[in-house]
Amino acid sequence: MFTGIINKTGKIKKINREKNKIYLTIKVNNFSNGVKIGGSVSCDGACLTVIKKTKDGFTVELMPETSRVTKFKDSKIGDLVNLEPALKIGERLDGHFVMGHIDGTGVVGKATNEGEFKSLAIKVPKELVKYLARKGSVAVNGVSLTVSGAGKDWFKVCLITHTLENTNLSKLKKGDKVNIEVDMMARYIINAKIKN
Repeated sequence: MFTGIINKTGKIKKINREKNKIYLTIKVNNFSNGVKIGGSVSCDGACLTVIKKTKDGFTVELMPETSRVTKFKDSKIGDLVNLEPALKIGERLDGHFVMGHIDGTGVVGKATNEGEFKSLAIKVPKELVKYLARKGSVAVNGVSLTVSGAGKDWFKVCLITHTLENTNLSKLKKGDKVNIEVDMMARYIINAKIKN
């Protein structure tokens, strides 16, 4: 489990595609000391298992389902990746509960600079819209954000200076894919209503 508060960004150094699996080697400084082999790391919001460590990074393995529902199938060497280690019990929860289970991808429809801030309008599959409410939580590339507006197939978020300076969201432009995880509580509430 994660909080959506990004600790570092890393760069994809190597991509190995073997059968149905993808292996990503991510280069990052001063991050992997606290990460152990077999441990979980949020990479652009996806909870991935570390299978190898180096002095300047680590390698993770993506299963077919992860490849299918995330933007990683289109990743390129040099892409920036938002990174967060798993939440430890007793730590502060500054964002919201992020499971690291990507629900699907969205596409940036509009990226607007508003002074020091930036807003993103993101088009998403219609089946995800029911989980997105104004002032609710959403994780975009693993970043905990507040929904500032939503329509039939889109939602909007606003990015503060800190987020722009410390995540890969500052690089987003129209047409870029992003990983989306809807709020865990919204998912359970909506599903409970459907069953009742």
